[in-house]
Amino acid sequence: MSVEHPFLDISPWFQMPDDVQPALETDTTADVVIVGGGYTGLSAALTLKAAGMDVVVLEKDVAGSGASGRNAGHVTPTIGKDLPTLLKLFGEERAKALVRFADYATEYCEGVLERYQIPCDYRPSGNIIGGVHPKHEAKLERAAKTAQRLGAAVRYLGPGEMRERGIPPAFVCGVLEERGGTLNPGRYVLGLRRAALEAGVRLHEGTAVTSIQDGERVRVVATHGSVRAPHAILATNAYTDSTGRRRRHVVPLRVSLFETEPIPEAALRELGWEGREGIYTAHEALENFRLTSHGTLTGGSKVVRYRFGSQRAPGRDPGAFAAIEGAFRERFPTLRETRIAHFWGGWIGITLDLLPQLGVEGTHRNVHFAIGFNGHGVPQATLSGAMIAERILGKEHPQATALDRRLWRWPVEPFRWAGAAMINGGMALADRRTDRQVRQLARR
Repeated sequence: MSVEHPFLDISPWFQMPDDVQPALETDTTADVVIVGGGYTGLSAALTLKAAGMDVVVLEKDVAGSGASGRNAGHVTPTIGKDLPTLLKLFGEERAKALVRFADYATEYCEGVLERYQIPCDYRPSGNIIGGVHPKHEAKLERAAKTAQRLGAAVRYLGPGEMRERGIPPAFVCGVLEERGGTLNPGRYVLGLRRAALEAGVRLHEGTAVTSIQDGERVRVVATHGSVRAPHAILATNAYTDSTGRRRRHVVPLRVSLFETEPIPEAALRELGWEGREGIYTAHEALENFRLTSHGTLTGGSKVVRYRFGSQRAPGRDPGAFAAIEGAFRERFPTLRETRIAHFWGGWIGITLDLLPQLGVEGTHRNVHFAIGFNGHGVPQATLSGAMIAERILGKEHPQATALDRRLWRWPVEPFRWAGAAMINGGMALADRRTDRQVRQLARR
């Protein structure tokens, strides 16, 4: 098995815009300054601009080139680790509220696509949590019943129903999330960027923030200029530590993905999967897979990396690539002749309870944040950006209360690294056992 595949620094989704905006080169003022130009920051900017606010967005690279332009493109109402865990941590009423938040985030994201007419190959196919071994059947059926009790639009698919839908046979059972689907995440975030520029948002790219200074008017300092504003928003997710704020609230994990070369029509017909539902597996460290609009298969995850001190782990990761390719080959044996065209990856922002964090800090309570989307940022970051903007406008979104809680912090180093290594090791051990069982079953 070869792991000598081309590596992309960003992703195949992200096409560099031809109108890269100039870096901040002066001192200026605004009503609101936003740090970060991904889903969260652009969604917040659009909401504020629609209310007549003067908005400046500072992005250290090009808007959308972070996780927003690199992810797998699943629009899913998944929330937290899983719903049984949410019940244990927060009780039934809060778990129901979190389910409503996740469902609404999916609907809100779909509404944004329609409002700004963003062509991003959105397919409202739903997503399936796929079991890869018969032992997953009882677990997933229980999970579906719990989710239905909490109000989620899901249903269990037994082996017969999975085959009727044409789901590849490696996925023996599943839970269908009926809301959401898949999209091209790069086209989506670049569509938000275009809409923000057309609305008059002042976007400065290539602008790294060096400090955020408290005051009645927050001063956000960049390399060659600054912005003063009554309000600032941190929309930085996995890059939050670089702002000097919320360093123990969200940590960056590196996730790797791949895309195949175009699959021949005959092989696509043999594969089935006509509904093109997104699939992510019932492993502890999930695998994800989906077909694209241009006839390729993309997927990945399975291996996540944490680097000591919450530094961002490097992207070129042959060990992760080999594990991911191995999973792809095992799940899709009919595509044995299909080569992987490239790997890429990015950093996701992880909170200790695996829920997004919305709030406000600073001596004058005017530095707002919406961070920590735990791999579900396509819909939830989009909604959270709008919700934090509404708070600045003096409103409270009805879904925001679901996220009101004591915000957990990660432990200091070296305990954070040791904890991450222990959790990662435990998940990998459990998943290796599952994969061995799958192989043993296949040999019978």
